[in-house]
This record gives sequence, structure tokens and C-alpha cells, in this order.
Amino acid sequence: MVLKIKRNRFQQAQYSMKKLFYAVAALIAASLIAHAETRSPKGDIKANLAIFNAVVKEVQSNYVDSIDMEDVVETAIAAMLNKFDPYTEYMPRKVQEDFKVLNSGEYGGIGSYIMQRDGNVYISGPHKGSPADKAGLRSGDLIMSVDTMTVLGMTSDKVSERLKGPRGTTVKVKVKRPYVGADSILTFDIVREKIQIPAVSYSGMLPGEIGYIQLSQFSEKSAEEVEDALKSMLATGKLKGLVLDLRDNGGGFLESAVKILGYFLPKGTEVLRTRGKGVMDERVYKTAGKPIAPDLPLVVLIDDGTASASEITSGALQDLDRAVIMGSRSFGKGLVQTTRSIPYDGLLKVTVARYYIPSGRLIQAIDYSHRNPDGTVARIPDSLTNVFTTAAGREVRDGGGITPDVKVTYPDITRVTYNAVRDNWVFDYANRYRATHDHIAPAAEFVVDDSIYADFKRFIDPAKFNHDNVGKAILDRLSEVATVEGYMSDSLKNQIAVVEGMLQRPLDQDLDANRKAIVPYLEREIANRYYYREGEAQSFLRHDVAIDSALSLLKDSDRYKALLAPKSRKSTKK
Repeated sequence: MVLKIKRNRFQQAQYSMKKLFYAVAALIAASLIAHAETRSPKGDIKANLAIFNAVVKEVQSNYVDSIDMEDVVETAIAAMLNKFDPYTEYMPRKVQEDFKVLNSGEYGGIGSYIMQRDGNVYISGPHKGSPADKAGLRSGDLIMSVDTMTVLGMTSDKVSERLKGPRGTTVKVKVKRPYVGADSILTFDIVREKIQIPAVSYSGMLPGEIGYIQLSQFSEKSAEEVEDALKSMLATGKLKGLVLDLRDNGGGFLESAVKILGYFLPKGTEVLRTRGKGVMDERVYKTAGKPIAPDLPLVVLIDDGTASASEITSGALQDLDRAVIMGSRSFGKGLVQTTRSIPYDGLLKVTVARYYIPSGRLIQAIDYSHRNPDGTVARIPDSLTNVFTTAAGREVRDGGGITPDVKVTYPDITRVTYNAVRDNWVFDYANRYRATHDHIAPAAEFVVDDSIYADFKRFIDPAKFNHDNVGKAILDRLSEVATVEGYMSDSLKNQIAVVEGMLQRPLDQDLDANRKAIVPYLEREIANRYYYREGEAQSFLRHDVAIDSALSLLKDSDRYKALLAPKSRKSTKK
């Protein structure tokens, strides 16, 4: 879950001031960098800070319009820190709550996801057993007011602030619920509780006695949750392999990653080394406890959303030849942050080190210290990366994230499927289905049959569905270019018209043509309405090509062992 703090930055007077402070902040950053590189006297920094202070005082006293100095100075600080990397940031007290939630996974509130849509905020899904769930809130409920204040037109951040609060306090939430005859206005008195967001989104057994753990973040309790899930599966005595799913896991505490690695590696194994600015700022991390599953065949799923602590976990397991890494290349974040207290209850999250996994490689994909002339940054080209070797002698590379041992190719998503999901047709249909059906089959068995899909097609209003035709847009561009370049003729015009006619078909036919792609999303959303995130995962895993690949590999022990062996010993078996 990614939480972003949004502010209104579009007032003209403030905009002018911010451009000035960006320039001043850039000057301060440049002086700090120069100081670090040349060891210039501390007086240089003092001089630049004095300049900044003087500018603040002058504009505060003399600028023609009233300005929000707190907002402007925060913008200047953000501009300065942005010269370093996107992970170094200042957090005033008013925005620290979301940061604490991300780290701890805990907050006081009603326990529901919310979503911004059409200028308003809706319930997108209560957590199972949460106060919101027990009170009766449902996905699709439009939040109209919180306590005595209307929240129509507010952002999700503002509504979230009002829904959260100390445990034991009561919040009155008024919603508008669709698809219950005439839309109903309902009011709920909800007692807030301490909400713990699980780091393990789902765990369970897959076909072939293969275990599965979906880890969504590395919070303070991630290692404990993974341990509980793993021990529960091991207790059956039937576990033959494990899939650890780190896709879209943006990371978190590296200490949690080290603990989790200790479940699969011998005690005392070095899994991570961090290096800071000074020669003494090096720290070595080793597994501390006896492993739980030292020999269990293991596949780790990654993608471009796998970052930071997730890359430490997957990269260390790859470097030590302990697991087969499967999926697509990870994000490539090899930087370590820590927080420092700042006066007036502020926090500074600052990059203090780079981390190196067991082979010695740094997987950081972007070198923020070397920017393009326009200030932008780019990923390190593959041609400039270096070769390292795993414990068994397999070749791996630094810079650019973790490259999987087995790449998974996902099917392309058509525009019709994309729009059906993005524009909430699938989401809304699942809400209506829940309102008109009390029960469904277990999530792992529920299927969208012909009658349900036909009903879904009738639910869609063709006049409102965004049935954009990419092929026609390309043909229009081709016609434009041909005309400008002088190639357009009656013959070419007729041929383009023929192709355009072939690319156009009614929405009903397009929905039929894309049924195989849309059905998994329908089943996933409907299962969520009855069985929450657990049911959603059980449903969607049946259609996951990465899971199919992982199961196939774990059932083939010869291929699994060959993938972890050095090239000279690898089997030719495919």
C-alpha cells in the first residue's frame, strides 16, 4: 500500500515564491555537495544558510501578496533534498502518521481501504473482521459524511484523516449504497480499533503440496508473520516446496529481510553488507537463528515492483544458490535510509548507505550522483554492469536490479480489458452481484459462467464505456503522415478505409473476444466481496502464469537443481 501526501500547490502567489525557493534550495544543495567534495571551510555552509535565512525574512516582510511561509519553506527543503535522491525527504509532524503506518502496519481507525473516484471517496474494501466490516460497510459505498462534516468532494487523504483516530472512540459514517433497490442512505456508528495491516497478504497450499506466501511489505512484524505461515505449513508434514511471492513488494525494514533469510539459510550466513560515507561505516548482517526450512525447495517471484528489502531477500537467496528467482527484473534500489529527529518534531529520512548482497554486487539501478545536463537521471545501461558470481559459480550482474533465473512472460492486456478494469466496470459489477446474491461457492471454486458473463455485458452501458480503438488512432496518424509527406492517393485512402473497417467491431463482440482475459478480474473482485483478500488471492492465483511456472518447476527436481548449478554442471534438460 502506497500512501502519498498531497497538498494544494496551485495558488499563483505561492507558485512565484516557490520558484524562487527552488533556486535557493538548489544553491544550498550545490554548496553542500561542493563542501563534501572539496572539504571547504564550514564557513561556506554558514554563508549559504545566512543567505537563505535572509531571503526568507525579506519575502515574508515585503512580498506583495500574503504567503504561507511554512508551505514555501517545506517546498524549498524538498527541492534541496531532491538534488540527492528521491528517498531522502523531510517529514513535518503533520505527515508522519502515514510513514509510521507503513513501518509498523498499525493505526487507529475503522480498518478499510478507500479509493478516490469521480471527485469523491468510496469504500474499496473493508479488512476482514475490522470495525468497518463488523459494522456492515461494503465495497462501493460512497462516503458522504464523517461525524458531522460532509466529505463529498474531499480527497482520500483528507477523508482518511477523519476516519482515523484513537482506539475506543466512535466515528459516525454516512454512506450511499448502490444496487439495493433504490440507492440507500445508511449511517454507521463505528468504534475505532487498533488496525494491524497484515504483511502476509495470503498464505496457503497450492496443488502438488506446494506452499505459498504472499508478502506485501517488510514491516516490523513481517518476519513473525512469515514464520507463523511457514511453520503452519511445515506442521502438515506434507510440504514439498514453497513459493515466496515478493511481486509489488516495495520493501521496508532490512532487519526483517535478514530475519526471513534466516529461515532458509544456515545460522551465521552473511546476507548483507552496508557501506556508508566513512571507512568505519560498514556493517555486516548475518543470519542469527537456526533455520526453519534449510532444505525446502524454494521459488521467489519478483517483478518491477520488487524493491529494497525485497531485493535484499531475493538477491541474497540468488547469490547463495538457495532459491530459484522467477518473474521479471526487479526495481533496483540498493540504498539504505534511516530517520533523524529534526527540531519542532520533524523527521528527516536520509540515505546513509548502499547495500551489497553476498556476491558483492550493488543492485542500485540509478546513479543519482551523475545526472544528465537537464537534471534527469537514467538507469545504468546493461553494457556498463559488471559480472559477479554466486556461491556455486553462476554469473550474476550488478546495477539494474535482480535479473530472474527464469523469466515469466505475461499475456498482453488489450485496451478493452484494461478499460473494463481501470474504469471500474468490473469493480461496480462485483458490488451489484454482492447486493443481489447472498452466497457464492468457495473462492477457489467460484467461476464466472456463461450466465454471469452475459449479465456483466448487459451491465455495461455502451454509451459510457470507453471503447477507444487504438488501431483506428494509428490509422488516423498514418493518414495524416501520408498526407503531409505527399503519399496519399485514392488507392491508399481506400486501402486504409478497408483496414479501418476490419478493425472496428461492436463492444459486445469485443467483450466476447476478451472474455478469457476479463473473467479472472471478475472472479477476483466477486470473490473479494464474500471472502475478502484471502478469497481474492485464491481466485486470482488460479489464472497466474507465474504460479503455473513455479509449480511446474518445483515438480521437476532435476530442472530445479540444474538452474542452481554452475554452468559447467548444468543439465541440458529444458
